[in-house]
Amino acid sequence: MPGLALLHGCVPRLSYNPDSIIRSRSGYPQQRSNFQRLASQGFRFHPLKAAQEKSSLIRRVAVRVREDGLLDYLGGGKSGGYRPKSRTTLERSRIIQSRASSRNFVQQETVTIAGRAVTTESLKVLGVAVSTVFLATLNKVMFKMALVPMKEYPFFLAQLTTFGYVLVYFSILYFRYKAGVVTKEMLNLPKGQFVAVGALEALGIATSTAAAAVLPAASIPVLVQTFLVWQLVLSALLLGKKYSKLQIFGCLMVVTGVILVVASGGGAGSVQEIGFLWPLVMVVSSLFQAGASIFKESAFTNARRQLKGGSLDIFVVNSYGSGFQALFVLLLLPFLAKSRGISMGQLVPFFKAGAACFVNAGSLVPGCEGAPLIPILYVLVNMTFNIAALSLMKSSSAIVSSLAVTTSVPLAIYAFTLPLPYLGTPPPMPPGLFFGSAVLVIGLAAYNLAPKVPAKVE
Repeated sequence: MPGLALLHGCVPRLSYNPDSIIRSRSGYPQQRSNFQRLASQGFRFHPLKAAQEKSSLIRRVAVRVREDGLLDYLGGGKSGGYRPKSRTTLERSRIIQSRASSRNFVQQETVTIAGRAVTTESLKVLGVAVSTVFLATLNKVMFKMALVPMKEYPFFLAQLTTFGYVLVYFSILYFRYKAGVVTKEMLNLPKGQFVAVGALEALGIATSTAAAAVLPAASIPVLVQTFLVWQLVLSALLLGKKYSKLQIFGCLMVVTGVILVVASGGGAGSVQEIGFLWPLVMVVSSLFQAGASIFKESAFTNARRQLKGGSLDIFVVNSYGSGFQALFVLLLLPFLAKSRGISMGQLVPFFKAGAACFVNAGSLVPGCEGAPLIPILYVLVNMTFNIAALSLMKSSSAIVSSLAVTTSVPLAIYAFTLPLPYLGTPPPMPPGLFFGSAVLVIGLAAYNLAPKVPAKVE
């Protein structure tokens, strides 16, 4: 059989003639004393060892024949050589990928800060994080100021941002598509993940609106802090991420610090007076919002694979997410209006009055002083903040983006103690502001300095 003859021919014949062994091993005769010295070491040129090597070689050949097929091993009966093409191609692919990975790692630019090398990519993420914290703080302050002229129409302001952003984001997306920044492949990505984002955000708005109408005002910021906890849980369950104990401890410390700051202000009211149903509804609303953020992060992660390593533009996520959110909010509009004490018959006149107050041309509407400048500034700041938060999520993760937003809570509380226009006499500084902020900073340091758990390699 030619196959067995080939197998037999793969095994080198072992000669027990010392001169022939030395000649075959080194190519020229050696002194017999040298051979005797080598043979005395006891591990070469042993008959039993040769038989074991022959048996091992036969087993390896059998494994290759089983994996690659006999025809591949015999060369299809043409050349008669072992040519595992699929294996060779796979190994070359792995070598190329390894070289590319090493080249990318070497070419990363680094700078030295305090004797420690930091990549420029990390500095960019840090810059986006600082910008997000600043914009989140400014967003809270501007919202408080915008409610002064729009104090009777906060529901109108909320719907304006929901539906107005759809027009703005899709307009930006159109111009970016014309400029070549957004490709057809990005626009043709599966829309199921964006539908989930819109539905979860709409449910979060509906449940939080219903709960906020009943809960004490000071208890709402405390209950909202469960958002970060939900993100940790959903990130582990849906994205398969793993966090070290120190990272989990850091997130919990951040939540604790915010609760200490908010609770130290006093006047929280008694949750026991209204029962535990509505606090639970507010916690569930945080679950919906956290789920939406995880789906956004998943959209960026999946796009890297679907776009073959390409990066998904943030305005694709913003546009489609806002579009589906507006659609679901429109379906839930009767429920949202009823939670605000507005019937369906009063909805159209209410929106007309809200639009007149928002525009306030020539300050003709009484009680709307400060409009339209302050509300427009709030809308611009809020839009910029949403873009910055999504950019931070894209470059890092949803958890890091939430930590940046959470950090803005004590900063905003401190900003409200300053003499700001339209807000009247500032309240006194909460006694637990500095202590809670210190706990928050410790939590942030613990999360960022904790060793990252490596992702599971498939």
